Amino acid sequence: MMPKVSDIKFPGGCKTLPEGFWSAVDVWIQKPHVVNKRLCGAKETERKEVNAEDLLHGPLAELSQDVLSLLSSRLSPAQTHQQDKPWCSTVRTFIPKVNSYGTSLHKEVVLRDFARQQVTFLPLEEDAEGQVSLKKSNIYQIQLCSQDCEDWSLELHVLTPGAWFSDGVAYPKLPWLSSDLLPKLVRWATECKSSEFKSTLSLLPVEKYSLVYQQLKEKYKAMVKVWPEVTDPEKFVYEDVAIATYLLVLWAEERAEKGLTGRQSFVDLGCGNGLLVHILTNEGHPGKGIDVRRRKIWDTYGPQTVLEEKAITPSESFLFPGADWLIGNHSDELTPWIPVIAARSSYSCRYFVLPCCFFDFYGKYQRRQCKKSQYKEYIDFITEVSQVSGFNTEEDCLRIPSTKRVCLVGKSRSYQLRDEAEAERRRAHYVQRRQTTPGVTIQWSVIGNDGHCCHGNADSDRTPRSSWGAGFQPRDRVEMVRNCAALPRDFVDGVVLQVANALLGMTVDDGGGSSADWNRGGSLSVSEVAGLLEQETLQLLKKECGGLQTLLKNNHQVFRVEGGRVYIRDWRDRKSSRADTKRKPVAPGALKTRPCWFHTHHPQGCPLQAEHCAFAHGPDDLRPSTRPLKKIKNDAS
Repeated sequence: MMPKVSDIKFPGGCKTLPEGFWSAVDVWIQKPHVVNKRLCGAKETERKEVNAEDLLHGPLAELSQDVLSLLSSRLSPAQTHQQDKPWCSTVRTFIPKVNSYGTSLHKEVVLRDFARQQVTFLPLEEDAEGQVSLKKSNIYQIQLCSQDCEDWSLELHVLTPGAWFSDGVAYPKLPWLSSDLLPKLVRWATECKSSEFKSTLSLLPVEKYSLVYQQLKEKYKAMVKVWPEVTDPEKFVYEDVAIATYLLVLWAEERAEKGLTGRQSFVDLGCGNGLLVHILTNEGHPGKGIDVRRRKIWDTYGPQTVLEEKAITPSESFLFPGADWLIGNHSDELTPWIPVIAARSSYSCRYFVLPCCFFDFYGKYQRRQCKKSQYKEYIDFITEVSQVSGFNTEEDCLRIPSTKRVCLVGKSRSYQLRDEAEAERRRAHYVQRRQTTPGVTIQWSVIGNDGHCCHGNADSDRTPRSSWGAGFQPRDRVEMVRNCAALPRDFVDGVVLQVANALLGMTVDDGGGSSADWNRGGSLSVSEVAGLLEQETLQLLKKECGGLQTLLKNNHQVFRVEGGRVYIRDWRDRKSSRADTKRKPVAPGALKTRPCWFHTHHPQGCPLQAEHCAFAHGPDDLRPSTRPLKKIKNDAS
């Protein structure tokens, strides 16, 4: 028997076992990086059914009788395996994030025993001569145990606990298996739910991705130190490095598959900070980026990185017959158009798109199904656009620091070149069906004998010729500030007064503390506050980031917003909010530079004496600000 090192019980009434156990085991085998952060992934190969005789060949020939008896130890002779080949055997190869092993690979044989509800891991090691043998010190087994199909638990058994070897990467310390792995397995087995999306990096060889990512990360890490934008440099630099890695490996696989000798060309539509274009260009791919708004960082890339500042409107002016790939990386309102533009650019044009914000062809995307998440529904919509545009559409999940990680790839067409006219009719009809602007006609395209587009009108005899993107609204060249700061002052003052009067008219809320003789009113949830306002007011606030809650927080002199509830702020109690304890001291140049709202509007005035209040009690108390004006930054990532 293998010594039991630890065990962990499942919560009572768990209905997902034993099936959930095997789902959890598959996660640990196929995606060990989700719990062991020093791994990039794993590759599982050589799947086959085996028996004891099969195991005694190859690197497992030295399996001791102890191990063989262990594999058959949990059933009585009357319950021995009925199958000739009771174990499902695979080989797992670890892919570390940072390769410190040279050319040697860490592998292990994984034996799933469905009858006994256990899985055994038999590590292999390679010597200097390349000979592979069993690493006996790190053999372990995970067992699902129960009593009468109730009181389920997991047990961890290790053949030689005292000899366990740890390198901190492929082989974590033995206590880690008990403290981290077993609880994760219990959680995964209990949840036992499949993701809405594909596995991460399902279209690529993970080992190649890991190698290229480490090279690019080291090569471009200096960008973090010189990042001139207002956005988080680490997030944006490493996210673009990861996306570039994905495309470079995808394109390398395509070249190998099609026997291509030249590097693929590209156009990045809505390229933003341009870093992705810069990396792809540096790595040998000819291409350019286009965006409506120039960024400061563009000047740092040098002349070899081609970036153009112009508004992109879907039309014959924005087709790219010379490009192999079109890229849409968080391309917002252009996202649904990219498969269409790629399809119309040339028969050989492919695309990659990473959807983020939810846009239709002519405005915000409107949800139609409540059974799916909004994100899943939008991904399905872009997939539909791609399929109607004539692409064989593939979905994958990137490894980036973002909640929007699902990408769509169109590498080939679902129709022959000779059928282009019919394919274009389907495209034009689909786009026109989603058109919301009356009185315009969607232009359609025809592929010539050279595989490039020429354009015609789907109804040229009856309507004037027009752009097939008519009604499309590109983003503004100057990014609007949408944090409620640009709203009309009288509008904001009216909302503040209406909400404050409603709170002051309520019974004193115990959550606000003692009010003594000064009325600090009650409290309302943000949704209840919204119910006080007119529809026209709410519509205007919906256009701002954060909406009503942002407006209330901006007016922190009057309101305290905590846990989704709104209170009147009592400036006598500066510790009433955790946020106040972290707030920087008021700069001397900011004191008395704004009128005190309570002095003017509260029925009992301000609870503080004028000399103790940071705000001005009347015109005579008002001082000019001596603080330097903040520069509003409109450059986005």
